[in-house]
Amino acid sequence: MDAAEAVHARLLAALDSGNLPPRRSNRGLGDVGLSREDAVLLFRSQLLSRQLDRLSRRLQARGEGFYTIGSSVHEGNAALAHALRPDDMAFLHYRSAAFQIHRAGQVPGETPAWDMLLSFTAAADDPISGGRHKVLGSKRLAIPPQTSTIASHLPKAVGAAFSIGIARRLRFEDGPIAPDGVVLASFGDASANHSTAQGAFNTALWAAYQGTPMPIVFACEDNGIGISTRTPKAWIADQFSTRSGLHYVHGDGTDLVEAYRAASEAVDHARSTRKPVFLHLGAVRLYGHAGSDMPSAYLAKAEIEADEARDPLLSTAALLIEEGILSAAEIREACDEVEATLNRQAELAIARPKLADAKAVMASIVPPPRAPTVRTPSPAERTALFASDATLIDKPQHMARLISWALADILLERPHAIVCGEDVGPKGGVYNATAKLHQRFGSARVINTLLDEQAILGLAIGAAHNALLPIPEIQFLAYVHNAEDQIRGEAATLSFFSSGQYTNPVVIRIAGLPYQKGFGGHFHNDNSLAVFRDVPGLILAVPSNGRDAVAMLRECVRLADEEQRVVVFVEPIALYMTRDLHAEGDGLWTAKYDAPGENPVRIGEIGVHGDGIDLAIVSYGNGYYLSRQAEKLLAEQGVKSRVIDLRWLAPLAEDALLEAVAPCGRVLIVDECRVTGSQSEALMALFAERAPDKPVARIAAEDSFIALARAATHTLPSRDSIVAAAKALLAR
Repeated sequence: MDAAEAVHARLLAALDSGNLPPRRSNRGLGDVGLSREDAVLLFRSQLLSRQLDRLSRRLQARGEGFYTIGSSVHEGNAALAHALRPDDMAFLHYRSAAFQIHRAGQVPGETPAWDMLLSFTAAADDPISGGRHKVLGSKRLAIPPQTSTIASHLPKAVGAAFSIGIARRLRFEDGPIAPDGVVLASFGDASANHSTAQGAFNTALWAAYQGTPMPIVFACEDNGIGISTRTPKAWIADQFSTRSGLHYVHGDGTDLVEAYRAASEAVDHARSTRKPVFLHLGAVRLYGHAGSDMPSAYLAKAEIEADEARDPLLSTAALLIEEGILSAAEIREACDEVEATLNRQAELAIARPKLADAKAVMASIVPPPRAPTVRTPSPAERTALFASDATLIDKPQHMARLISWALADILLERPHAIVCGEDVGPKGGVYNATAKLHQRFGSARVINTLLDEQAILGLAIGAAHNALLPIPEIQFLAYVHNAEDQIRGEAATLSFFSSGQYTNPVVIRIAGLPYQKGFGGHFHNDNSLAVFRDVPGLILAVPSNGRDAVAMLRECVRLADEEQRVVVFVEPIALYMTRDLHAEGDGLWTAKYDAPGENPVRIGEIGVHGDGIDLAIVSYGNGYYLSRQAEKLLAEQGVKSRVIDLRWLAPLAEDALLEAVAPCGRVLIVDECRVTGSQSEALMALFAERAPDKPVARIAAEDSFIALARAATHTLPSRDSIVAAAKALLAR
């Protein structure tokens, strides 16, 4: 017999015989503040979750349902939903169906069983993902969707909790999380060992240690095993019960009364103290992990039977009978009633339309637009803002200073915007690109973080959940690899898996790219953007000069704020302080600061220098700077060329680029990133497919890491190598 059916048969047999296992707790409902009505509602949530698990397995066997991770034996988390308020944001473990079902019962008009059946059958009218994935989640229930949450949701849960205090300090009242709200992050015991989870715990405690409000409940549902790998006995308790600054609460998640006692204590502590809590709920394993997993391959029969004897539905049934609330016959009748109702609903769900084509699938990758939160400062406000720079602001400046001024204007115009990252505060960043922002706006809007990229991005995307507009900084491009899943797996997928209901508007500033001679190695002198280029919906912007940096940064912020986009803004480190183009003192790579509204650069607008038709040189970032130098030398040799600055690498402005190169006889692509995985590959494919008769060549960096000092540029394109490549192409 299927394991789920065997467990269900055991429940029915116990009800029919009256041979229910004794409860392990001596507490009754009244001891923990639960009413008889509460107990019935909680049992119905648990029962509905269990029956949905059974039905899901049957639907899969028929080919009408799809991969689903069940919630059986985790039904105790319904008590956690009862302890929280429906507006407390919950980032859930994938076995939390009972939590969502019970919370739905607290909000009028919700239909949790029908909604989950639509999700099981991948129906296009599934209210959370629109048929794109089987996920828990609901906008009305303040449950952002999660897919496979192997702790990747914990950093953003910490960020959401942190944002509550920031919103209060800013008097920002438009966010969905109440000023006295609590954030929940639930997960399994195996996930607690993940480095992402450990970083989230540390971040929460690091903030709370300094007096920062951190009202979060970390709920660990501990069944003692991760797929087939056992969690060492007492490991979770030993690791978290004595951790400084972390309030630890333990409860038996298989017993409704004990689960609620522990959950209410944890939630009350987080809400009253505004400090982090670790809620440790004991659980057991029923069935396998998921899919074809067979626990008999790694667990003894006696262990499986012992776990089945601790079935929380058996425990809750015993409680209801013991308290005289329902009889065994009434509970048996409820089981049959729920099963029959679900069977009827399932047939209706199966018949619902599915996503019809690629366009329908992709419709939610790009989020819907929203009304911006922007104000127009008075001239007096801007004068006061830049008073300390009054003697400089009308004079040409390098890119780093222009970016810091642009950020100041952005923070002035958008009162819900925040800047966060390592060293962005009083120091002003490693390259002074956030200079004076902390002095001008204070620590609630310019936030120094700990040294952890997952924490920085988690803070940002969690704050976006609370309607703030985060502008995080990653100090060096290679550091993003420590946390790239926060961009790809969390921020960029959220709109897709929620049909655009949940979004992560964010502008991630990253200092990067090569040509620094003072640094070596891939940590400070990295020349790969490949990690961003294959993320659907992500916008990737790379300015090459200060004027463009200002205009593009403003456009990136507009895209995040008004179109809810995830944007990565890569600032070429080697060009931060660059002033000259051709000769020392020429000042051709500086620019005056454009006030807001002046000289905008919209997404998809490329830059074109020159109007020659012999050759088009296509590049971006440092490559554009070097190509401008090469263009001058080529002109001296009679070559009439133009240099095109892509500016926006994703999405690539294909039509604008093809139009710009159309009059030219040949095209040379200059890419400072490596031959393998660089933008040049996509550009070569574009020209081969859409301009096959035009001779095209490329020059890119070698497939190498970057060395130190003078050797730092040996593997990279240079002015002279660009000239040589251009001449070779023209001679073909």
